[in-house]
Amino acid sequence: MSRLQGKTAVITGGGTGIGRGAARRFIEEGAFVYLFGRRQEQLEAAVADLGVNARAVSGSITDLADLDRLFATVKAERGGLDILFANAGTGAFAALGEITPDHYDQIFDVNVKGTVFTVQQALPLMSDGGSIILTGSSTGVMGTPAFSIYSATKAAIRNLARSWALDLKGTGIRVNVLSPGPITTELATEVLGQDGMEAIGATTVFGRMGDPSETGAVAAFLASSDSSFMTGGEVFVDGGLAQV
Repeated sequence: MSRLQGKTAVITGGGTGIGRGAARRFIEEGAFVYLFGRRQEQLEAAVADLGVNARAVSGSITDLADLDRLFATVKAERGGLDILFANAGTGAFAALGEITPDHYDQIFDVNVKGTVFTVQQALPLMSDGGSIILTGSSTGVMGTPAFSIYSATKAAIRNLARSWALDLKGTGIRVNVLSPGPITTELATEVLGQDGMEAIGATTVFGRMGDPSETGAVAAFLASSDSSFMTGGEVFVDGGLAQV
């Protein structure tokens, strides 16, 4: 397939997991992809794996100077941007009564503030036909014990997409949310552990965890003109976890 032939994409949190799965699919469909993330080693490994149509830029979405450098690089090398997958995020457990200001600040700064300024910094490079994809979560519409702060950030992401769809009216730029459920990623392994992942995977309709290639396929749909009449929407890739 070549739905993204000649397109330029930026994927934050692109070195591993859902971001890397999307990068692979974007490249298979013809895009040139910039991977943005904090961990240089993982970025280099991803580029080595993905090939000449992947380019790594290191930095944090919580640092405006890093975002400036990312998008300045894209502008200098590619002239503009067709696809932004604002995927970088973080999460940790803390039950009510155990939530600290540091826990709150860390998760909201990355997941909400970081997403806001990633999109805002990218916007001048985008034009009619551009696609912005935000990573939400099935937890944004569910109650999840000891995960309220993370879940609240993903509910915020959902509303950002709704509001930004109106802000972008008349520009031809679309913004949608891809909301994964339990996907086998490094972050999921770190937060849940192997036993935890198997347990939560068993709660889906399919009885298993999802794979980053499965979220990557949906990201490619949202990035392409196949979703040209979609904006302000949310697509769940969660094995039915939050649906039934």
